Amino acid sequence: METLDNIKENILRGGQFLVTETPCEDVFTPEDFSEEQKMMKESVKEFVDREIWPHKERFEKKDYALTEEVMRKAGEMGLLGIAVPEAYGGLGMGFVTTMLVCDYISGATGSIATAFGAHTGIGTMPITLYGTEEQRQKYVPKLASGEWFGAYCLTEPGAGSDANSGKTKAVLSEDGKYYSISGQKMWISNAGFCDIFIVFARIEDDKNITGFIVENDPENGISLGEEENKLGIHSSSTRQVFFSETKVPVENMLSERGNGFKIAMNALNVGRIKLAAACLDAQRRVIDGSVKYANERIQFKTPIAKFGAIKAKIAEMATSAYVGESACYRAAKNIEDRINIRTSEGNTHQEAELKGVEEYAIECSILKVAVSEDIQNCSDEGIQIFGGMGFSADTPMEAAWRDARISRIYEGTNEINRMLAVGMLVKKAMKGHVNLLEPAMAVANELMAIPSFETPDYSEVLSEEKAILAKLKKVFLMVAGSAVQKYGPALEEHQQLLMAASDILIEIYMAESAILRTEKNIKRYGEDAQQSQLAMTQLYLYNAVDIIVKKAKEGIISFAEGDEQRMMLMGLKRFTKYQNMPNVVALRNQIADKVTAENTYPF
Repeated sequence: METLDNIKENILRGGQFLVTETPCEDVFTPEDFSEEQKMMKESVKEFVDREIWPHKERFEKKDYALTEEVMRKAGEMGLLGIAVPEAYGGLGMGFVTTMLVCDYISGATGSIATAFGAHTGIGTMPITLYGTEEQRQKYVPKLASGEWFGAYCLTEPGAGSDANSGKTKAVLSEDGKYYSISGQKMWISNAGFCDIFIVFARIEDDKNITGFIVENDPENGISLGEEENKLGIHSSSTRQVFFSETKVPVENMLSERGNGFKIAMNALNVGRIKLAAACLDAQRRVIDGSVKYANERIQFKTPIAKFGAIKAKIAEMATSAYVGESACYRAAKNIEDRINIRTSEGNTHQEAELKGVEEYAIECSILKVAVSEDIQNCSDEGIQIFGGMGFSADTPMEAAWRDARISRIYEGTNEINRMLAVGMLVKKAMKGHVNLLEPAMAVANELMAIPSFETPDYSEVLSEEKAILAKLKKVFLMVAGSAVQKYGPALEEHQQLLMAASDILIEIYMAESAILRTEKNIKRYGEDAQQSQLAMTQLYLYNAVDIIVKKAKEGIISFAEGDEQRMMLMGLKRFTKYQNMPNVVALRNQIADKVTAENTYPF
């Protein structure tokens, strides 16, 4: 067993993956799940296959009562209290197990994924992490057991991505005993059956909003709009909530006055990595359905799974799922380790969890963007494999595609998260938490130097992939370093440049996570046992290089001219060059043949 001292010595800070080489032994992979975690995974899968999957049709027909019933059953099984400390009626499991449950409970329908995520995350967590001891004792056990459900009231008609601009008001009564809350909130998940709301409102002309715990009592000035008509997540209750002089005792303020924006932002960090996890089993289920159909569907006297055009789709779908798992569980374990380190140093559970997640906010944003876009692509290809049948509401692909669409908007849009990832990295560099300056200067010097013409030895497995990954990091440092130098703090005004830099950052983290998982498992099980995993890793990296070339070129041309531009474009060519170009068609065929032979996502 790894000791805490070892972990302390080896754990990277958030964002440091960019400038530090991570040994594969230091990453956690799904193959590292403990026996307890494997049992938890199986019991969640069994619950989903019994209580959710057979009722897909009902979820598509806006059966809100069914969502509530399934959530109650999840509460009885303890699944709503996985992350809640035992002192408040939860199971007090670690962050990895929390991610695991979120992953496997969310794959069958977006309606349950949303209800579960909203309740266990933004509905319960702000009280667990920011509440007073009295607030936690009063509310959290009921939320952990599913006796009560929670909802989170942040968004307003005029305040979407700009969360701190809400107009809902909280006015202190003359006797100082309660606040009177008035305002309108929208897109509130679980509103139709929740017992408490976490409500954000502004006191007087405060710069920042304040959080409150508000019990759902219609006689206390609380009314609900009709259920929203939505593209997907049909049985997730989504309503507007109106507060009209709703009285809230002063002791129900959450944390301190003006701390609401901070609560909202920290809740979003956890929400982002959990949202990525919630898209993983959805991908596995889409792949399973697609492969089974492709094996059974005969055209021109041949199962369509044998056709190259279908193989390409299956291979890319499986590759995205494999890489998404690799990155999500790597980051989850980093967060868990950081929480354990802080707890050992005397932090409270609340402080440790908040700071542990905050440390990896960059990775949380990266994962949210990457995996939410992967499930959209995966479900889109699922429809395509089913052909005309895929467009029918009688097959599960159409619902999977509609449900997937919201994940690019939830927890901060993907555009906001792209810009946040790079912005947070630059801030960390300014604070000295990640040393970007020296590596960026080294890359600038390397561009001026004469390149080496030696042929490296890439005989060892994954050695060329690791060398390319190191060079891709140089591409980011070259583009981002020059951009920061040119624009300074005004960089945030150049959104298209930030988006391009962010795509480079995302591909590096995802590709590295896959390389490290595969390398670790080759050392553990031998190369022969990991042939398909090796092929997926090589395929992902090949695709990542293509994306990075396109985005880096776009960025360089937007801010550099003349000799500087020529120098950087030559550097880009040098840093993205393969010595042995992989045969992508052969890689795809190898992956697809494995998946179709197993008739399921087998990794």
